[in-house]
Amino acid sequence: MSIHKLSTSDAFVAFDLDGAPSSGIVRSAPKILQGGAKDLARSLTYAFATLEMQRGGASAGINAQPDDRADATAAFVDELTPMAADGSLSLDAGKGVSDLQLQAMADADDRAEVASADIGGISLSVHLAGLGPVLAAENICGDLADKTVAIEGFDSHGPALAAAATDRGATVIAISTPKGLRTEGLDPATLAELWKSDGAAMAGEGADPAWKIFVTTADILFAGSKIGAIDHNTAAKLAAKAVVPHNPLPFTARALAVMQRADIAVVADFISTSAPLLAGWPTGDTTPDAVIASATNAIESALNETKGHPDGAFLGACHRAEAYLSSWREDLPFGRPLAG
Repeated sequence: MSIHKLSTSDAFVAFDLDGAPSSGIVRSAPKILQGGAKDLARSLTYAFATLEMQRGGASAGINAQPDDRADATAAFVDELTPMAADGSLSLDAGKGVSDLQLQAMADADDRAEVASADIGGISLSVHLAGLGPVLAAENICGDLADKTVAIEGFDSHGPALAAAATDRGATVIAISTPKGLRTEGLDPATLAELWKSDGAAMAGEGADPAWKIFVTTADILFAGSKIGAIDHNTAAKLAAKAVVPHNPLPFTARALAVMQRADIAVVADFISTSAPLLAGWPTGDTTPDAVIASATNAIESALNETKGHPDGAFLGACHRAEAYLSSWREDLPFGRPLAG
């Protein structure tokens, strides 16, 4: 793991695998902690390894006050666009950064055009970000018909996730955003419209606090509001039978232990969130249908190979990813992808 500090702005990029083409997100706030960035980069490294892709994870931070953020981001993009152009770095917008601000880097990087292909009004990448967690849930929970689901940390791919779940017969009974909990009007079309019009405020005025989603009695909890959203205390209160990440690192190491003792089925985040990577760097046919099929097969294969692992499915997934990393790297990165 190395930290590259920029010269034109108070910003940095964490590279998990030195010398490897790297991909990740960039976030902006008054202070972005390098520790969290390193954790995000590690999760992506394991996601690429799960897909048997020789790429490393990256995560960037731009430290800037709101009034200075536009100028700082522009300087960040200007300095790093050459790295995007030579294929060594690609970044997506995270919290505090817009896609438009990163457009110059996106235009220069080596991602396949199919990533932006239209799938029902959204890009293929967003479609896969919603589909991947649902495929993982279906694999570990069986047929989703008549299953209930809750989506913690509903965000830009939340409508796609809700649609993929309901298409398979599941019922969304709760969603949460930083603004609160919503338990009514949860059909996919309504959710898509609410997200488009209201964003995180879609919970509505007077909504119950967001934390209540963790005690909602749902068969499956899709988790992903932030790094470490589920700690050991929250894990002990979970009512769900399965926890499937839809964003990286939603639970801590101690939370994982608590969930395993409670026989809650848990999916490794670097498997359930990996599907969009195949849109950016497809390994075969580059039609949208072929990429979706490839992502489906990759997630199913990874989960099928790690079920029943003597150390548990999560560590089994880590061992599987590490075996691939060892095939092309002399040294493994130190530390598994879990929130601190």
